[in-house]
Amino acid sequence: MVKKTISLTIDEKPISVPAGTTIMEAAERLGITIPRLCYHPDLSLAGSCRVCIVEVEGLDFFMASCSVQVWEGMVVRTNSPEIRQARRDIVELILDNHSKDCQTCERDSNCELQNLAYSMGVRERLFEGKRKQYPIDDSSLSVIRNPEKCVLCGRCVRVCAEIQGVHNLSQHGRGFHTVVGPADLAAMDDSVCIQCGQCINVCPTAAFLEKSNTDAVWSALANPDLHVVVQTAPSIRAAIGEGFGAPPGTPSTGKMITALRLLGFDAVFDTDFGADLTIVEEAHEFLTRLDDGGPLPMITSCSPGWISFMEKFYPALIPHASSCKSPMSMLSTLAKTYYAEQKGIDPARIYMVGVMPCVAKKYEAGRKEHFTPDGVPYTDAVLTTRELIWMIKCYGINFAHLDDGQFDSPLGLASGAGDIFGTTGGVMEATLRAASELVTGKPADRLEFTEVRAVEGLRETYVAIGDRSIHVGVANGLTNAKVLLDKIISGRDHFHVIEVMACPGGCIGGGGQPYPPENVKVLDPELLRRRASALYAIDRGKQLRKSYENPAIQELYDMFLGSPGSEKAHQLLHTHYQARLPRGIR
Repeated sequence: MVKKTISLTIDEKPISVPAGTTIMEAAERLGITIPRLCYHPDLSLAGSCRVCIVEVEGLDFFMASCSVQVWEGMVVRTNSPEIRQARRDIVELILDNHSKDCQTCERDSNCELQNLAYSMGVRERLFEGKRKQYPIDDSSLSVIRNPEKCVLCGRCVRVCAEIQGVHNLSQHGRGFHTVVGPADLAAMDDSVCIQCGQCINVCPTAAFLEKSNTDAVWSALANPDLHVVVQTAPSIRAAIGEGFGAPPGTPSTGKMITALRLLGFDAVFDTDFGADLTIVEEAHEFLTRLDDGGPLPMITSCSPGWISFMEKFYPALIPHASSCKSPMSMLSTLAKTYYAEQKGIDPARIYMVGVMPCVAKKYEAGRKEHFTPDGVPYTDAVLTTRELIWMIKCYGINFAHLDDGQFDSPLGLASGAGDIFGTTGGVMEATLRAASELVTGKPADRLEFTEVRAVEGLRETYVAIGDRSIHVGVANGLTNAKVLLDKIISGRDHFHVIEVMACPGGCIGGGGQPYPPENVKVLDPELLRRRASALYAIDRGKQLRKSYENPAIQELYDMFLGSPGSEKAHQLLHTHYQARLPRGIR
């Protein structure tokens, strides 16, 4: 069916667009960028900020270009003196109810409100009056909520509901007293928040931020009595270069390692080693369940946001979750056991730092299940990609001109299967590489399972492993995951294994990844594809592409763990989960 075409004029330029196109979309086809604040291309239309207003001939009021669809013969003006003044007045009014701490704000120079004020020529505050005052909510291990910096754009509310399906945030009150927060304005730690940090990613200001661990890490690096080690997740190397001007999708592994050494870390390990180990343990667990009848499907457990979501919303599925710890937690555990034993270091002196794309990893590190028998966290601190970028800049390191470094032994050698953990479908693909050979007893006839790569959000397929047809599901973004989870609960479909990543695109779209350049949104599929392509390129460029062929993994089992699924492996590398009601509704 051919869609009707609408002809209109924007700023004296004629254009024809399909029916249903908004004024903003039509303008962009002409190369005209209309300012906006509440608009986000991946979220529903709100039309609440009114920054994107335009003039339409024949009407005596302005219209929100983000939400008004074009009609035949429409004549639009986007930059008349009247419209520019009206937009400026709107931004000035927003600013005059906003904090005055730009120079010390975390989002300084990367704030959409600040950029709007600059582009519109706002150079003074004209409407001084009473400003809203609310306490900062820092109860969460991962996410800080600062209502004083909220501009009521509603992006956080929409991403939490529409992309993550959590519905933790909403607007409370009316008029001047409107505020965004959890139900009954409970503390974030008492709410159904899953700590994913997607609210941080879409917030145009600093109303939501990750809880920083940088001061703790600086203190540890300055302490001569500590042996400070760091591990970096796979998606960090695909995104960290963006913080220093590199195009998205630029692999930066070597420069990242060198920068970490210059910061003063005593050893630099690769979380991909933990990913390889996860695959070996998870493949063993999956095949055991497959042979013993379950519980199936087995659901991956690497994403802490997903784990929190499961414990709060789908506790009936807890027996289906893999008992394997995440790669970060596995490597941290080994750093304070195996590595300490190998190097003759007192585990109490080891300070373990994880650099992760995910603010929920801060929450994972603080879970009591991931503490030593002495009650000490295996992972002492977690930095997001953004936090590490800031630390490198703070130290005066010229990242773009660094030589390439190498990870340290024995926890630094990893296969390409570990690298692809950072993108959606990667855990599934790496597991299939291992499972196919373990089942058949011969080398796999292929290493790339492209049918499980699901940047678009949701994928179901069948994969042959030996003479078995394995029904697999891959989901990223928890609204997508609900589709698969509800099928399991209802018994409509019988999957064998499911991968769930809480964040859109997987870890490459994590809540702690770099804020992209202006006019590029964090959930942009092209941005996610570029970051994913960097990880696939790293994988293809390695000779070692199978987790269980990693000689460092084999040595670990020979010298320390025994065998996959052994008693010691279960003691150190596996965990458990439990139903968790938010404290506010217990």
